[in-house]
Amino acid sequence: MSKPKVIVTRRWHPEVEAVLVERFDTQLNEDDRPMSVAELQDALKSADAVLPTVCDKVTAEVLGADNIRARILGSNGVGFNHIETLLLAVARRAGEGERHLRSGEWTGWRPTHMMGTSVTGKTLGLIGMGRIARAVAARAAHGFNMKIIYHDPFPPRDEDIADLNATRCASPEEVFKQADFISLHCPGGKETYHLIGTDAFKAMKPGAFLVNTARGDVVDEAALVAALANGEIAGAGLDVFEKEPVVSEALLQMENVVLLPHLGSATEETRIAMGMRVVENIEAFFAGDTPRDKLV
Repeated sequence: MSKPKVIVTRRWHPEVEAVLVERFDTQLNEDDRPMSVAELQDALKSADAVLPTVCDKVTAEVLGADNIRARILGSNGVGFNHIETLLLAVARRAGEGERHLRSGEWTGWRPTHMMGTSVTGKTLGLIGMGRIARAVAARAAHGFNMKIIYHDPFPPRDEDIADLNATRCASPEEVFKQADFISLHCPGGKETYHLIGTDAFKAMKPGAFLVNTARGDVVDEAALVAALANGEIAGAGLDVFEKEPVVSEALLQMENVVLLPHLGSATEETRIAMGMRVVENIEAFFAGDTPRDKLV
């Protein structure tokens, strides 16, 4: 019996690629170049399964190709984002401090030099309260004694947040008004496009920090630049960008922003686990079983 044909849209961890090659008729993306609309359409026409990443634009145009053969998309896009590190980096001005040191401008320790903001005892506001947000909340609450507030239109079960002492807010605006740190954990798409824009920034505290490891287009980047420049908020930590991989030149020039190149899940262990979860799902599908992470 022939193996299902699988097309992988980008390079994955070598351990995962080896498993895919062993278990399927696998076509890898050897040069790791993003696939065009036409190439993604061709992949859907020629393979039984296409394995995209979160950065592939699998749009209505792509899915509208004629004579599609693929019966499943195995998306490599779930991982644990290291939000706490980014939150601490922006609060303690770590990015600015490293640039200061590397430039040779540092002259030694002094009591008032480059003072940041403590996170201990502050209020962390979460937009979205899924698995990752709850893990962040647990570390913030138990590690830094932070007060946790959140908004999610589909809130978790009481038992899932019982140890967090978290307060649910009726709207994102309530979170914006109360939080010292705001961390985004909502999906992208029409409903959350530019959720964080001019009005949101005006509602935030002047000393608030925004952390985005969710999706770039949840934040109106132009409005963020204006809010940072005008002192409407104190700073931001960004791992994703509205027009990724293009980053606003204004953001690149700002000292009160920590910028990371989409590294939230970038550990050996996490990337292997992500890839193997996709393998598990497509194996289940071709065996006639229901994939564990089936969305539709």
